[in-house]
Order: sequence, then structure tokens, then C-alpha cells
Amino acid sequence: MTPGKKPPGWRDFERTIALVLGGVASESKAIMDVRLPNPARPGVFYGVSCKMRRELDRVRRTGRVTIELSNAARAFWNRPGDADITLSNHRHYAPQVGNALLDLVGEWQASVGIAANGDVDLAGSCYLTLMWNRAGEYQLYQFPINLFGRESITWYYPLVRRHGVLQPGSAVCGNDDGRIFECYGQSGGQLKYYPKVSNAVWQSEVFRLEPLPPDTRHGLIAKAETYYPDLWPG
Repeated sequence: MTPGKKPPGWRDFERTIALVLGGVASESKAIMDVRLPNPARPGVFYGVSCKMRRELDRVRRTGRVTIELSNAARAFWNRPGDADITLSNHRHYAPQVGNALLDLVGEWQASVGIAANGDVDLAGSCYLTLMWNRAGEYQLYQFPINLFGRESITWYYPLVRRHGVLQPGSAVCGNDDGRIFECYGQSGGQLKYYPKVSNAVWQSEVFRLEPLPPDTRHGLIAKAETYYPDLWPG
């Protein structure tokens, strides 16, 4: 990456993975961002859920990767509501809320799986997350699509001080031997997953992107000239 230039975004990441691995990027909010053909089973695909976060420095400090599983606030609150859990009382039901959220993610994935007449082999699917930092360092981590260790998770609402009184906050958290899940249900619905680096199926070495040559034209205008040479004014 050239100093001062904007780093690649999440869509660039998805498209690159599809191109390198011979798959197709969904270019949408599909459950799987990239679909890779299974050569042994025509019409069946492996799904890759691509995640990208500027959290590489944090990974080094904590030994855990950051994956944002979803930010679908409405869907999250509809699901806990099935058990009469509402915005006004959810802090009293941390285990029920936490498990309901993980069930919902599992249902989304299962809906595209072979067992539900979909075409995705979930057993061979994965999360592929790209961690990076301001220094321009990148590292890839691969995790199974199933969520780790939910049987041993303790769910709770961390206490926060409001008007001098300690009371449960708005984010439900799940701990194993450290924080592994975190959901901000009242501020966007972000459900974050922090698997241990030691549980990664695979991880790359730290790498840097090749800098763009200073005399090479790039960006939106250059792309338009390439795509439409007969229409773009020279």
C-alpha cells in the first residue's frame, strides 16, 4: 500500500479471495460472502464468510481475533422476543439472550446448508478474517463456521456506573476463560466473536501489500477510462 493512500476495503477482500481461490463473491449481504466450488460434488459449494478488522495490534495483546458476526439489530431483538424477553427486561436474562443470539446465527447458516436443500457444505465452510493495523501489516486467520465452546460460556451483563449506582450495562457478554462474545443490542446490534488464535485452523504469516508504483494511474477515474475507453473523454 502506498503511504497516504486508502487501504483496501472489505469488498476488495471478498473479491480477492474469490479470484485467488476460483470462487464467486456474492456482492451482497448473503450469508456466505464467497462460494467456492466443491470439485468432488458438482453444484455444491464451500462458503467463506470474510471479515476484515483493523485489530491486529489487539490480537497480539490478547491472543484473540475479532470477528463481527452480524449487526442485524432488528433480527436479534425479534429472536429473544420469542421468549418474552424485551428491551425493558433483557438484563435479567443474560443466558437466554446470549444463547438465542447464537442460535439465530446458526439458523442463518443452516438455511443455506445442504440439509435445508441449500447448496453450501457447512462442514467445509469457514470464517476467513483479515486483521491489519495502521502500520500496514496484515494477517489472515481461518476458523470453522461453527462457534467455539458455547457449552462452557458464562453469559452476563457487565456492571456500569450510572448516577453513582452500579447496574447492568446494555451489552450482553459471554466468557469462557476470557471474553469470547459481546453483543451491543441497543446500539446497532453488533455481535462480536473473539476466538483464540490457538483455535485457528490456519493462519498466514504477517505480510504487507505491495506499494502501488508512483507513476501508475489508479482509482475510480482510471477504472472508468479502462472500462469505457470509447465513452470516456481522453
